[in-house]
Amino acid sequence: MTTNLAYNTYTQNNIGVESPEKLIQMMYEGILRFNMQAKRSINSNDIERRTYWINRSSAVVSELINILDYNQGDISNYLSGLYSYQFRLLVEANLHNDSTKLDEVNQVFKGLLEAWKESTDVANQA
Repeated sequence: MTTNLAYNTYTQNNIGVESPEKLIQMMYEGILRFNMQAKRSINSNDIERRTYWINRSSAVVSELINILDYNQGDISNYLSGLYSYQFRLLVEANLHNDSTKLDEVNQVFKGLLEAWKESTDVANQA
């Protein structure tokens, strides 16, 4: 039931989302926003808020894992491993109050977001 939490939250808040491509983009952006809030919470030593934001980010990553379409070939397996590793880094960031783990996750998702925007722009222009 909680595996669909991120997806349900995004779809409820964004009824006008026109495509699954836009939803993925929003999920990537959400992870980046949540991690920035978590990092601020780490810097201010606010354990409760840190946990809240990291849990939100983790829920989105978990949903990204759950919605992978393994009929798409090797890319799905690659993304599954990548997302799982990012999930583990989020857990470690929370356990050890470590903002460097959040920086690592952010770096990956910034790259994914950029690549996603480029690929969906090209697909929409074709």
